[in-house]
Amino acid sequence: MAFELSNLDLTIVVGYLVLIVVLGLRYAKKSETEEDYFLGGRRFTWPLIGLSLYASNMSSASLIGMAGSGYASGVSVYNYEWMAAVVLVFFAIFFLPYYLRSQVYTMPEFLERRYDSRSRYIFSGITLFGTIIIDTASSLYAGALVIKLMFPEVPMWQSIVAIAFFSGLYTIAGGLAAVVFTDSIQAILLTIGATLIAFIAWQSIGSWSAVEAVTPPEMLSVIQPLSDPFLPWLGLLTGVPLLGFYFWCNNQFMVQRVLGAKNVDHGRWGALFAGLLKLPIIFIMVLPGTMARVLYPAADNPALAANPDLVFPTLMFDLLPVGIVGIVAAGLIAAIMSSIDSTLNSASTLVTMDFFKKLKPETSSEQLTWVGRIFTGLFMVIAAVWAPYIESFPSLWQYLQTVLGYIAPPIVACFILGLFWKRANGQGAFIALLVGIGIAVLDVVLRINGTSVWFVEWHFLYLTTIRMLICMAVIVVVSLMTAEPDEEQVSAYIWTPEVFHKETAELAGVPWFKNYRIQSMILLALTAVFVLAFA
Repeated sequence: MAFELSNLDLTIVVGYLVLIVVLGLRYAKKSETEEDYFLGGRRFTWPLIGLSLYASNMSSASLIGMAGSGYASGVSVYNYEWMAAVVLVFFAIFFLPYYLRSQVYTMPEFLERRYDSRSRYIFSGITLFGTIIIDTASSLYAGALVIKLMFPEVPMWQSIVAIAFFSGLYTIAGGLAAVVFTDSIQAILLTIGATLIAFIAWQSIGSWSAVEAVTPPEMLSVIQPLSDPFLPWLGLLTGVPLLGFYFWCNNQFMVQRVLGAKNVDHGRWGALFAGLLKLPIIFIMVLPGTMARVLYPAADNPALAANPDLVFPTLMFDLLPVGIVGIVAAGLIAAIMSSIDSTLNSASTLVTMDFFKKLKPETSSEQLTWVGRIFTGLFMVIAAVWAPYIESFPSLWQYLQTVLGYIAPPIVACFILGLFWKRANGQGAFIALLVGIGIAVLDVVLRINGTSVWFVEWHFLYLTTIRMLICMAVIVVVSLMTAEPDEEQVSAYIWTPEVFHKETAELAGVPWFKNYRIQSMILLALTAVFVLAFA
């Protein structure tokens, strides 16, 4: 199946790339200190934060993958989207204020404040590995797949190099401010492009009854039985929230833009805004794939049946007129760059602030900024070298979820018990992180060797939950067997009912539309409406 861009569409895509790089480079002049470069001077307002979170999460893999899943397996993939809104409410209420008040640069730095330096270094190493090997490399690979669909004659490695270069150029120069500003533009463009395709696809099929006529009823429900190999309902209640918590609440590449908020209110409003933006995704990214079952029946389109990832490009090139195709293609490029620029910046922040500055505390602010730029370029090269190897995995989805399922459990365990249980100490967190790594390594070795062990065959969402519960148990047992943490050291990082009551008094005179609790309840109510509509 071949897709071709007209000269006008190609001009639009190239013009967009040039524009976004130029705009990003403008922020290089504003990144004079490490706080400017790594956190945008801590002056981001809620619209920028929300749009940037949304754009960085909605990679080309997400857009193409969700349309493909909507075509092949139905709407259950939407569970990851609405669950993000729920997780972001939890994040805004409990974790976000502690992150911002601590004035940290990285999530590992926060873990050091709560536990000790050992936890910081282990978590930073794990996060650095995940950011480069999972987030950046997979985004490069997904972007190269998109370009290969449009330009099949271009070798994948050349596409990866080109994407890395354009994304890395303005990220290296401008830091997080460039990332957040360009992400906001790209989020708008991405949404416009996806909405156009959804609207024209809907016009083309005529009515929803046409979809129901060619789609099994179970494919139109987000709740799937335990036997479902993709997303059983028990995995939805256990593993999906866990992975969502890690991605939105602990992952440096997502949380970093919230750390740059001008205050707690803007951080909370931005996180909730991102959650709100996730809800309509079922209409603009999932259902177009389901509607494609009417437009391109699998029996008549063997290429789509064999590779559902072709569904979105097919809709784009088949339904949209010349010129509009270029805008939507630019939206795809926007999605690619939004993910890559964020991961590159967060990786350089981790190594600069968690390792370099700790080893050389005398380094000046200007020097730290240049160290960050150097590491951004280095990580761009490493991710570009690794990205082609992802092709050896059965699928990009399996690659992402498998590796994430290894990384998330011990980290989530440390953060949740660290905030809600004051008895958790550094020794417990340190041992739990080691145990979590050990379990992951053992699992990988068993799978590589093809060893027949019963739990290896379990659904990855169940295994992820079990790994987290084991790590939590380790923290509890080891903490109770060793000395209590210094109450003066940890009290600032523990949530208590008193904190809730004090905040209630502070919110008493705040208008309802500025009250994040009311906003959270409205978001949860809207989420329930969306879920029930497709249950």
